[in-house]
Amino acid sequence: MAESDGRCYGLLGRALFLLLPLSCCAARTDSPLPEHLPLILGFRLERSDRHAALSPDGELEVAEGSRLELRVYGLHLREHSGQLLAFTEYSPGSQDNRSCLGDTRDLLVTRLNASEEGFGAAALVRLDVLPLRKSQSSRVYVLCTSRGPGLPWKLHAGPDGRLRVLEEEKPLLPVWLQGCIIAVLLALSGIFSGLNLGLMALDPMELRVVQRCGTDTEKRYASNIEPVRRQGNYLLCSLLLGNVLVNTTLTTLLDQLIGSGLAAVFASTVGIVVLGEIVPQALCSRHGLAVGANTIWLTRIFMVLTFPVAYPVSRLLDCVLGQEIGTVYNREKLLEMLKVTEPYSGLVREEMNIIQGALELRTKTVEVVMTKVEDCFMLPSDATLDFNTMSSIMESGYTRIPVYEKERSNIVDILYVKDLAFVDPDDCTPLSSITRFYSHPLHFVFSDTKLDAVLEEFKKGRSHLAIVQIVNSEGEGDPFYEVMGLVTLEDVIEEIIKSEILDESDLYTDNRSKKYVKRRQDRKDFSVFKDPENELRVKISPQLFLAAHRFLSSEVSLFAPALVSEKTLLRLLKYPDVVQELHFNEEDKKAPENFLYQSSKTADYFILILQGKVEVEAGKENMKFESGAFSYYGVMAINTPSAPAPAHPRTILKKGSLFSRLAGKLKACMCL
Repeated sequence: MAESDGRCYGLLGRALFLLLPLSCCAARTDSPLPEHLPLILGFRLERSDRHAALSPDGELEVAEGSRLELRVYGLHLREHSGQLLAFTEYSPGSQDNRSCLGDTRDLLVTRLNASEEGFGAAALVRLDVLPLRKSQSSRVYVLCTSRGPGLPWKLHAGPDGRLRVLEEEKPLLPVWLQGCIIAVLLALSGIFSGLNLGLMALDPMELRVVQRCGTDTEKRYASNIEPVRRQGNYLLCSLLLGNVLVNTTLTTLLDQLIGSGLAAVFASTVGIVVLGEIVPQALCSRHGLAVGANTIWLTRIFMVLTFPVAYPVSRLLDCVLGQEIGTVYNREKLLEMLKVTEPYSGLVREEMNIIQGALELRTKTVEVVMTKVEDCFMLPSDATLDFNTMSSIMESGYTRIPVYEKERSNIVDILYVKDLAFVDPDDCTPLSSITRFYSHPLHFVFSDTKLDAVLEEFKKGRSHLAIVQIVNSEGEGDPFYEVMGLVTLEDVIEEIIKSEILDESDLYTDNRSKKYVKRRQDRKDFSVFKDPENELRVKISPQLFLAAHRFLSSEVSLFAPALVSEKTLLRLLKYPDVVQELHFNEEDKKAPENFLYQSSKTADYFILILQGKVEVEAGKENMKFESGAFSYYGVMAINTPSAPAPAHPRTILKKGSLFSRLAGKLKACMCL
């Protein structure tokens, strides 16, 4: 490797020697010089321990106190050739620059390592640059060369032969102090960057909400931040101005401490981006309230320091952009925000439904929630309040029943179920008499009325049922009002809570879908007690029929629901021969038809007295007593006895023991 380098240097030396004019190779002499004498042609910088560079004019600029390594080019360079190289001071425009009058002591050539092969075309020279004098900021030196002892010196006055020594820039502050300042500036850069994101992300409206419904700590934090955050543009300008000022100062100090170049760029980038941007913004984006409240004093200080610049700019922004109001959610956005944050808000589904229903109350009309007129339970105005009608009212489950005249769309009155408290079905009172007596007012609303307006009307207490109508202008003739349906307070509340309200009398879960409510065990069907047509030979009132059914089902164990279902018992009681009317024969008191049961005579029937009285003789002593309505006999006759039955008591119909209003009759006796 060394041999190849030597050959290259030799070839380079020969080329340079041939190209350079003879005037540059050696000093002019009257006699020719030997060809083997050393010849120095020029130099270039190999390395430097301090900053060094070429000026635009081609001069080599180095800092004072530097240690340089120069590569010298020439011919026949040897170890002692270092004595043939020197530098002299150079002053532009001076006559002394034309010759080498004396070498300078400010530049010391310590050694010269020449190439041993070839023509000695290159060598390394170590040059120590001494510090400049106090009054000097720079000084220029020129290369002087000689070909041997006693031979004249040649001045290389070209730019490539000059060396400019510059005064080293001394730092204004010690290195340790610069390091401390850089650390403080990095911290301030992070604080400004984090506060810029954290404080500006806190909406003024959000801070007001936190002040009212947050925890005690959050309320305290929000109270500290809210006065500063209210001046949004002023705060923004102060934080940005402080951040830019800190980052600029930080970059300058890093350049002085590390120097310009790739290292300074990398250090400033890593410091500002990682420590001054990423870390604080990631922290403040999640804990902006706590960080902003704990550093609010620092924010106030910088707002005061930057007031001369930041405040005028903020006022200009206020005039151009307007006052900052904050984020305000309308009904749709608020509803969607609640839906999106539902997994994290802690609200259960029922609460979400109520909130959604309340927000949608002003956007829906009564036409959406009303019950159509064909699905409504109504009564004609000419109806009679007998047992059948009142049973239908009880079965409907409604407490307010519209009353129509001729057509269902012509609603003329409202019947409240509580109006029937003193009405006896046996009186068969006309419905119109009750409605005229109470005269409840009718409340009409149009189909496009909003639910919130209807709710306000219901809250006034005039009525909890409204008749929905529209103006029908179709066809020829004048427009007229047409009833579409009914809307109740329950319908509005169900729309708010997004759920159906079911009470003990409801038949449907929804009047529109007609989905039946699951039948409750305690619900009774009163329709079976309506007056039958051509079923019973003896007419009794539905109330008495119902009472007999209830009595047998609850008081007589053999007819209990566990043994006989209520429907089976009902069908049994409806047989024509079950209810009988017996007459007492006044003329022949010993007639067989006057006795229901006789001693020592078999009987296979059960008797329940519904109206009238009977006389009973029982025991060996023939004790007599009277028994009235809802007394029963013959239980053992329809039951399977576990032992021989005792003698049956003799029951005698006693003269004069019947009610006077029955004219000597035993009415409505049930025989099973």
